[in-house]
Amino acid sequence: MKPRKTKGADLENKKFMFLEAGLIVALGLVLLAFNWKSYDKTEGVMYDRVKYDIPEEIVPIIPQKPPEPPKVQPPRMVAVINIVDTDDPVDENIIIDAGADDQTVVEPYVPKVIDPGEEVGATEDEIFKVVESNPEFPGGEANLYKYLADNLEYPYEARELNISGKVWVTFVVEKNGSITDVQVLRGIGGGCDEEAVRVVKAMPKWTPGKQRGIPVRVQFVLSVKFTLY
Repeated sequence: MKPRKTKGADLENKKFMFLEAGLIVALGLVLLAFNWKSYDKTEGVMYDRVKYDIPEEIVPIIPQKPPEPPKVQPPRMVAVINIVDTDDPVDENIIIDAGADDQTVVEPYVPKVIDPGEEVGATEDEIFKVVESNPEFPGGEANLYKYLADNLEYPYEARELNISGKVWVTFVVEKNGSITDVQVLRGIGGGCDEEAVRVVKAMPKWTPGKQRGIPVRVQFVLSVKFTLY
Protein backbone atom coordinates (compact mmCIF):
# COMPACT_ATOMS: atom_id res chain seq x y z
CA MET A 1 0.00 0.00 0.00
CA LYS A 2 1.45 3.39 -0.97
CA PRO A 3 1.63 6.25 1.59
CA ARG A 4 -0.86 9.07 0.98
CA LYS A 5 1.38 11.96 2.25
CA THR A 6 3.15 13.94 -0.32
CA LYS A 7 6.77 14.86 -0.01
CA GLY A 8 5.91 18.54 0.45
CA ALA A 9 3.52 17.79 3.35
CA ASP A 10 6.09 15.69 5.25
CA LEU A 11 7.07 17.61 8.43
CA GLU A 12 10.08 15.47 9.20
CA ASN A 13 12.10 17.43 6.71
CA LYS A 14 11.24 20.75 8.45
CA LYS A 15 11.86 19.82 12.08
CA PHE A 16 15.36 21.34 12.08
CA MET A 17 14.00 24.63 10.83
CA PHE A 18 11.37 24.69 13.59
CA LEU A 19 14.04 23.76 16.15
CA GLU A 20 16.22 26.67 15.06
CA ALA A 21 13.27 29.05 15.14
CA GLY A 22 12.38 27.89 18.66
CA LEU A 23 15.95 28.40 19.85
CA ILE A 24 16.04 31.89 18.41
CA VAL A 25 12.74 32.79 20.10
CA ALA A 26 13.93 31.35 23.43
CA LEU A 27 17.23 33.25 23.20
CA GLY A 28 15.37 36.46 22.47
CA LEU A 29 13.13 35.96 25.51
CA VAL A 30 16.18 35.32 27.73
CA LEU A 31 17.86 38.50 26.53
CA LEU A 32 14.67 40.44 27.04
CA ALA A 33 14.37 39.08 30.57
CA PHE A 34 17.94 40.16 31.38
CA ASN A 35 17.41 43.67 30.01
CA TRP A 36 14.05 44.14 31.67
CA LYS A 37 14.22 46.85 34.33
CA SER A 38 11.73 47.61 37.02
CA TYR A 39 11.65 50.71 39.26
CA ASP A 40 10.21 51.03 42.73
CA LYS A 41 7.42 53.48 43.02
CA THR A 42 8.23 56.39 45.31
CA GLU A 43 5.81 58.89 46.61
CA GLY A 44 6.80 62.53 46.26
CA VAL A 45 7.07 64.49 49.48
CA MET A 46 6.06 68.10 49.35
CA TYR A 47 7.98 70.49 51.53
CA ASP A 48 6.56 73.74 52.64
CA ARG A 49 8.85 76.76 52.47
CA VAL A 50 8.87 78.56 55.76
CA LYS A 51 9.96 82.16 55.87
CA TYR A 52 12.00 83.08 58.92
CA ASP A 53 12.42 86.68 59.85
CA ILE A 54 15.98 86.90 61.28
CA PRO A 55 16.87 90.36 62.53
CA GLU A 56 20.14 91.73 61.14
CA GLU A 57 22.76 92.24 63.83
CA ILE A 58 24.69 95.48 63.51
CA VAL A 59 28.22 95.34 64.90
CA PRO A 60 29.29 98.72 66.28
CA ILE A 61 32.52 100.11 64.82
CA ILE A 62 34.97 101.09 67.54
CA PRO A 63 37.71 103.47 66.34
CA GLN A 64 41.22 102.18 67.08
CA LYS A 65 43.88 104.59 68.24
CA PRO A 66 47.26 104.10 66.57
CA PRO A 67 49.93 102.92 68.98
CA GLU A 68 52.25 105.58 70.27
CA PRO A 69 55.76 105.41 68.85
CA PRO A 70 58.37 104.21 71.32
CA LYS A 71 60.26 106.93 73.04
CA VAL A 72 63.88 106.93 72.02
CA GLN A 73 66.27 108.68 74.28
CA PRO A 74 68.97 110.57 72.42
CA PRO A 75 72.46 109.25 73.05
CA ARG A 76 74.44 111.07 75.60
CA MET A 77 77.09 113.32 74.16
CA VAL A 78 80.34 112.64 75.90
CA ALA A 79 83.17 115.03 75.30
CA VAL A 80 86.48 113.26 74.93
CA ILE A 81 89.50 115.35 75.75
CA ASN A 82 92.74 114.15 74.21
CA ILE A 83 95.79 115.35 76.05
CA VAL A 84 98.60 115.88 73.55
CA ASP A 85 102.12 115.99 74.84
CA THR A 86 103.83 118.75 72.87
CA ASP A 87 106.81 120.99 73.37
CA ASP A 88 105.26 124.00 71.60
CA PRO A 89 105.55 127.14 73.71
CA VAL A 90 102.34 128.59 75.06
CA ASP A 91 101.81 132.30 74.88
CA GLU A 92 100.49 133.25 78.29
CA ASN A 93 100.51 136.97 77.59
CA ILE A 94 97.08 137.09 76.01
CA ILE A 95 95.27 140.39 76.40
CA ILE A 96 91.51 140.38 76.07
CA ASP A 97 89.93 143.76 75.51
CA ALA A 98 86.37 143.59 76.75
CA GLY A 99 85.67 147.11 75.60
CA ALA A 100 86.32 146.49 71.90
CA ASP A 101 83.93 148.16 69.46
CA ASP A 102 83.55 148.61 65.70
CA GLN A 103 86.51 151.00 65.58
CA THR A 104 88.92 148.60 67.31
CA VAL A 105 91.66 147.29 65.02
CA VAL A 106 92.07 143.51 65.34
CA GLU A 107 95.20 141.82 64.06
CA PRO A 108 94.52 138.96 61.61
CA TYR A 109 94.90 135.44 62.93
CA VAL A 110 97.76 133.49 61.36
CA PRO A 111 97.48 129.72 61.95
CA LYS A 112 100.58 127.66 62.59
CA VAL A 113 101.80 125.88 59.47
CA ILE A 114 102.73 122.22 60.00
CA ASP A 115 105.19 120.61 57.67
CA PRO A 116 103.33 117.77 55.79
CA GLY A 117 106.50 115.71 55.80
CA GLU A 118 106.61 115.78 59.57
CA GLU A 119 105.29 112.43 60.85
CA VAL A 120 103.81 112.64 64.32
CA GLY A 121 105.33 109.98 66.55
CA ALA A 122 107.42 108.54 63.69
CA THR A 123 111.19 108.22 63.65
CA GLU A 124 113.55 108.26 60.73
CA ASP A 125 114.17 104.50 60.85
CA GLU A 126 110.61 103.37 61.64
CA ILE A 127 109.36 100.43 59.54
CA PHE A 128 105.70 100.57 58.61
CA LYS A 129 103.51 97.51 58.10
CA VAL A 130 100.41 99.39 56.91
CA VAL A 131 100.70 102.55 54.81
CA GLU A 132 98.43 104.68 52.68
CA SER A 133 100.27 103.74 49.47
CA ASN A 134 101.81 100.24 49.36
CA PRO A 135 105.18 99.60 47.71
CA GLU A 136 104.99 98.05 44.23
CA PHE A 137 107.24 95.96 42.00
CA PRO A 138 108.11 97.66 38.69
CA GLY A 139 105.22 96.91 36.34
CA GLY A 140 102.87 95.56 39.01
CA GLU A 141 102.10 92.18 40.54
CA ALA A 142 102.00 90.35 37.18
CA ASN A 143 105.59 91.39 36.43
CA LEU A 144 106.64 90.34 39.93
CA TYR A 145 105.50 86.74 39.45
CA LYS A 146 106.97 86.71 35.95
CA TYR A 147 110.30 87.78 37.42
CA LEU A 148 110.16 84.97 39.97
CA ALA A 149 109.26 82.37 37.33
CA ASP A 150 112.12 83.51 35.04
CA ASN A 151 114.81 83.69 37.71
CA LEU A 152 114.05 80.83 40.10
CA GLU A 153 116.28 77.75 39.80
CA TYR A 154 114.84 74.60 41.32
CA PRO A 155 117.44 73.22 43.79
CA TYR A 156 118.86 69.79 42.93
CA GLU A 157 118.31 68.49 46.47
CA ALA A 158 114.63 69.53 46.48
CA ARG A 159 114.13 67.92 43.08
CA GLU A 160 115.69 64.64 44.24
CA LEU A 161 113.62 64.60 47.45
CA ASN A 162 110.45 65.66 45.61
CA ILE A 163 110.05 68.79 47.74
CA SER A 164 107.59 71.45 46.62
CA GLY A 165 105.53 74.20 48.21
CA LYS A 166 105.70 77.87 49.19
CA VAL A 167 108.53 79.71 50.93
CA TRP A 168 107.31 82.79 52.81
CA VAL A 169 109.87 85.61 52.77
CA THR A 170 109.76 89.00 54.49
CA PHE A 171 111.83 92.02 53.51
CA VAL A 172 111.88 95.79 53.82
CA VAL A 173 111.33 98.15 50.90
CA GLU A 174 113.46 101.19 51.67
CA LYS A 175 112.59 104.79 50.89
CA ASN A 176 114.60 104.60 47.67
CA GLY A 177 112.93 101.30 46.63
CA SER A 178 115.87 98.99 47.43
CA ILE A 179 115.33 95.63 49.17
CA THR A 180 116.92 94.99 52.58
CA ASP A 181 116.57 92.73 55.63
CA VAL A 182 115.44 89.62 53.65
CA GLN A 183 114.40 86.79 56.00
CA VAL A 184 112.55 83.45 55.70
CA LEU A 185 109.33 83.33 57.73
CA ARG A 186 108.41 79.75 56.80
CA GLY A 187 110.49 77.47 54.63
CA ILE A 188 110.26 74.01 53.09
CA GLY A 189 113.94 73.00 53.05
CA GLY A 190 115.87 71.23 50.33
CA GLY A 191 117.66 74.44 49.33
CA CYS A 192 114.39 76.20 48.41
CA ASP A 193 114.69 78.68 51.29
CA GLU A 194 118.14 79.85 50.19
CA GLU A 195 117.03 80.12 46.56
CA ALA A 196 114.03 82.24 47.50
CA VAL A 197 116.24 84.62 49.52
CA ARG A 198 118.71 84.89 46.61
CA VAL A 199 116.01 85.78 44.08
CA VAL A 200 114.37 88.34 46.41
CA LYS A 201 117.70 90.05 47.11
CA ALA A 202 118.37 90.28 43.36
CA MET A 203 115.05 92.04 42.61
CA PRO A 204 115.18 95.48 40.99
CA LYS A 205 114.18 98.55 42.98
CA TRP A 206 110.53 98.85 43.85
CA THR A 207 108.32 101.91 43.93
CA PRO A 208 108.54 102.81 47.65
CA GLY A 209 105.52 102.97 49.92
CA LYS A 210 104.25 106.35 51.03
CA GLN A 211 102.62 107.72 54.15
CA ARG A 212 101.02 111.16 53.80
CA GLY A 213 102.76 111.45 50.45
CA ILE A 214 106.25 110.89 51.93
CA PRO A 215 108.31 107.75 51.07
CA VAL A 216 108.77 105.53 54.13
CA ARG A 217 110.26 102.13 54.95
CA VAL A 218 107.66 99.36 54.57
CA GLN A 219 107.82 95.69 55.56
CA PHE A 220 106.55 93.33 52.85
CA VAL A 221 105.73 89.60 52.90
CA LEU A 222 106.02 87.54 49.72
CA SER A 223 105.35 83.86 48.94
CA VAL A 224 107.75 82.14 46.52
CA LYS A 225 106.22 78.98 45.07
CA PHE A 226 108.25 75.92 44.04
CA THR A 227 106.38 73.43 41.85
CA LEU A 228 107.67 70.18 40.31
CA TYR A 229 106.45 69.37 36.79
